[in-house]
Amino acid sequence: MTITKPAAAKRPEPGAAAGGPPARTAPPAKRDSRRRAARRRENVAGYGFLIPWLIGFLGLTLGPMIYSLYLSFTKYNLFADPKFVGFDNYIRMFTEDPQYVQSVQITLVYVLVGTPIKLAAALGIAMLLNYRNKGSGFFRSSFYAPSLIGASVSVAIVWRAMFNTGGPVDSSLSFFGIDLGGWVGNVSLVIPMMILLAVWQFGAPMVIFLAGLKQIPVELYEAAEVDGAGPFRKFKSVTLPMLSSVIFFNLLLETINAFQVFASAYIISNGSGGPAGMTNFYTLYLYKRGFADGQMGYAAAMAWVLVIAVAIIAFILFRTSNRWVHYAGESK
Repeated sequence: MTITKPAAAKRPEPGAAAGGPPARTAPPAKRDSRRRAARRRENVAGYGFLIPWLIGFLGLTLGPMIYSLYLSFTKYNLFADPKFVGFDNYIRMFTEDPQYVQSVQITLVYVLVGTPIKLAAALGIAMLLNYRNKGSGFFRSSFYAPSLIGASVSVAIVWRAMFNTGGPVDSSLSFFGIDLGGWVGNVSLVIPMMILLAVWQFGAPMVIFLAGLKQIPVELYEAAEVDGAGPFRKFKSVTLPMLSSVIFFNLLLETINAFQVFASAYIISNGSGGPAGMTNFYTLYLYKRGFADGQMGYAAAMAWVLVIAVAIIAFILFRTSNRWVHYAGESK
């Protein structure tokens, strides 16, 4: 006697269980058209939210930039119509304006000396805070505070009073027999004073370095200790490679910011750029030419030279970063 298995019952179609006709599904072409319509509605909504930003970008950023590029080829003083002069402004910068060349040299010294010292100080303090747990929040806030107020007018006034003749710094050095006089009016000391002011504002890169240090696995340091590495070796072989991307970010950001120093130089020198033009940084000299002397066309040309120079420096940093910047999970 053979036993046969009953045939499997078919699952009823939607709507069939209730006794109605089977539900019809939309054809694939219709479903695709609905999806495309939904995507179009989402795109339209997204572009609608972008319209205010686009208007601001075109009207307040791109438009003025294009107009300033045009003004850089003109002679313009705000009170008369621009007069096209071709490349005369650019030629004048490098051949007929020694103060412009001096401002470029001063700014380069400030950037090339001040930026590495600032980053070194930020990294050193970040490493100290990384190994301190008790009271770390207080110290982080204390070291970060100068970055919030360092570019303010009040701090520049206080800094000038501290380093002026008879100020606290001058009096303290005189107590130890070091008579340098006031730094503000000293041609050889005013640039170091400005660099000290920049280094004092190391809080922002310090916080970024500290965040990067927190991401370094402790196992790497433990493995280095097993191999007999000392503190310097661990710093060179573990800390620096793991922080290379953070160092690159801080280096790029601080270099661009250093080229734009203005407020502190203006306040400390009373807008004159003295002594002997040693605080005539690029942006301060640009401001003097454009607003004090009324040479807006010449100032616009100076601004575009600065933009191109900073863009070239950023391009070089990005092109050379693949030689020394390492990212987590990247295979070399």
